[in-house]
Amino acid sequence: MASTNGLVPITRAFLSSYYDKYPFPPISSDVSRLTDDLYNMSKHLLQSPLPEGERLLLQEAESEAPHKMDENMWKNREQIEEIMLLLESSHWPKTLQRQSTPEDVELARVLGQLRDKFECALKVVESFQSKNSNNIFNTVMTYMPQDFRGTLIRQQRERSERNKQAEVDALVNLGGTIRDRYALLWKQQMERRRTLSQLGSATGVYKTLVKYLVGVPQVLLDFIRQINDDHGPMEEQRQRYGPPLYALTKMVLNIRLFLSFSWWRFEDIKMQKNQISILEEAVQVYVSELERFLNFIGEVFANSPFFVTAEEAGALEGIKNGGYSETTVAAGKTHEVSLTVETVNSYIAWDFSVLQGKISTDIGFCVEHTDSSGHKTLILPYRRYESDQGNFFTVMAGNYRLLWDNSYSTFFKKAIRYKVDCIPPVVEPVPSTAGEAK
Repeated sequence: MASTNGLVPITRAFLSSYYDKYPFPPISSDVSRLTDDLYNMSKHLLQSPLPEGERLLLQEAESEAPHKMDENMWKNREQIEEIMLLLESSHWPKTLQRQSTPEDVELARVLGQLRDKFECALKVVESFQSKNSNNIFNTVMTYMPQDFRGTLIRQQRERSERNKQAEVDALVNLGGTIRDRYALLWKQQMERRRTLSQLGSATGVYKTLVKYLVGVPQVLLDFIRQINDDHGPMEEQRQRYGPPLYALTKMVLNIRLFLSFSWWRFEDIKMQKNQISILEEAVQVYVSELERFLNFIGEVFANSPFFVTAEEAGALEGIKNGGYSETTVAAGKTHEVSLTVETVNSYIAWDFSVLQGKISTDIGFCVEHTDSSGHKTLILPYRRYESDQGNFFTVMAGNYRLLWDNSYSTFFKKAIRYKVDCIPPVVEPVPSTAGEAK
């Protein structure tokens, strides 16, 4: 088992510093240009009423890409497979299948080449996802005790993956569509996340291991609990590297949109040479930019550490966040900061805000003092805030506790960004005798 002595889970500030060294060269401007061209060409093919499939596809192409990076990976895989299906000769319009004109023969040749390009792209995405998943699991196992616990977890994972594959096979055998299959694959991906979180908290499928967790580093359990928090370290990945991936997701959706609309209207409006040229260029740019992005991001992710020393984390939090910290307060739980004050007239100040979520954005907060005999005095009465700034000068020495309370919430965790300062009183220097003589 690798040692985690002195380490803490990777922080968002550390990832920010790490990613500073790996800026992604801007995605080609051809991506947005060709995406717009494809969308405009599709709009020219619009005719009311739209078939249900094309209507839903148009809505998706006009919507924002998913925020999560792994969801975008699955979305790209799904669209690539849908496009490959459209490019199979058995799914071409009947007129094109007959290839009765030289133009149809040439278009058929181009479509075959485009399908080959997408087949290569699909293999690149699948390989990236597989390596990324194995990298995280193997890192977790590196820090697990190398005994029966690791064996149990590996066996559980293998059994789970076999069951997931059986689910997919059953869906396909029952005639499930590509869309149905990827909806199931994404559901299974979310189950993997929950399972990883359950290992961190020893719940769910891992609850029988609770009494055996002695020897499992707490830092590992902390890491796998928070790895996918909405406002956790992985959010730094999304902010740094999400935009180019979102642009590629939008591009592949519009490639499919144009092909789908073209097949739907082919008997009335055949593809023009300039449209075929734009489609060829779009596929070439998409495939090359996707491969460039995945090669880059794969190397960055593979080399990114999961744990750092407490000193590194603390120093970087101060540099990146101006002394602010971020934490998530689970439903039914509290978070506190304790300050030991030895001198009256010390200055205590706080500044916090609840990071915006979709439902509830307030949290309880209070400040209390405990003296040497254990007597407690409420300094700031309990109240629920979305954000607050405050300060006071101490009139008593002792322990001051700043408490954020989410115990009233049954379901919703709260992410807070906070800063607490405790400054002792300034003592005027005593003038020296030499100074007085002057």
